[in-house]
Amino acid sequence: MQESLRIATRRSRLALWQAEHVGALLTRTHPGLKVELVPMVTEGDRILDRALAEVGGKGLFIKELEVAMFEGRAELAVHSMKDVPAELPEGMLLAAVLERADPRDAFVSNRFHSLSELPHGARVGTSSLRRQCQLRNARPDLEIRQLRGNVDTRLRKLDEGQYDAIILAAAGLKRLGLDARIASLVPVEASLPAVGQGVIGIECRADDARTRRLVGALEHGPTRTCLDAERAFAARLQGSCQSPVAGFARFDGDRLHVRGLVGAPDGSQVFADEIAGGTGEAAALGSRLASRLLEAGAGTLLAALRAVP
Repeated sequence: MQESLRIATRRSRLALWQAEHVGALLTRTHPGLKVELVPMVTEGDRILDRALAEVGGKGLFIKELEVAMFEGRAELAVHSMKDVPAELPEGMLLAAVLERADPRDAFVSNRFHSLSELPHGARVGTSSLRRQCQLRNARPDLEIRQLRGNVDTRLRKLDEGQYDAIILAAAGLKRLGLDARIASLVPVEASLPAVGQGVIGIECRADDARTRRLVGALEHGPTRTCLDAERAFAARLQGSCQSPVAGFARFDGDRLHVRGLVGAPDGSQVFADEIAGGTGEAAALGSRLASRLLEAGAGTLLAALRAVP
């Protein structure tokens, strides 16, 4: 009997691209395997009139996909790892991660080439508290406006003149063949990426040995190491959806460098630090970096943000 796998995915063009990409890799790796997509509309896709932080955070994009796996309607789900909370539900695991694409933010504008070129009072669109925090800290003169919707919707709003510039993940634009829309790439020093940005992850049930075996063949070890450090950093912080948090790990020879940032949404406070160590201690490095930031004052800030209704 022919082996088959069903992939739960959001219906957005980017999510479908990612699911189809994983499906193609699986069928190439396992000849004869049949892969079927199970598209869904998640709560995060339905609520577009409010900031994500106000309605439950990024986990809204994956809950329905996880329910489908628990109920046996799909064997796996494909995620942008920046949308995945630091802790997975009991009974689920990250079976594999693909090689990381460009982790940087992209500056998108029809009139300006970079953030530094934006005039005083320019309107910049982003739905990310992480980006808002770093933008407001560096350029308090800018007018930061909420921007929700899929990639095509956000670009349309820019083209309609609602914004002077918008900030999107470079990886998503490149995956959709929209490289030409990128005016410039924002250096990580200017906008530290979200934890897991640029990484496609594959989630499945922990007790599904067959799916774990099939999917595990796609694992990219170096990306997993970086992701382990970043997600351990986020987990140790125990931030809420109201907390601007950024974390990025990279290799430098046989050393792993991890940078982390915690800030206030209005950019008035920013705590940032970096740590380095052996690649075999990725999670420990991330956790240690978070502890340093908490002790430096981020703990008090996060407590205050968690207390906000």
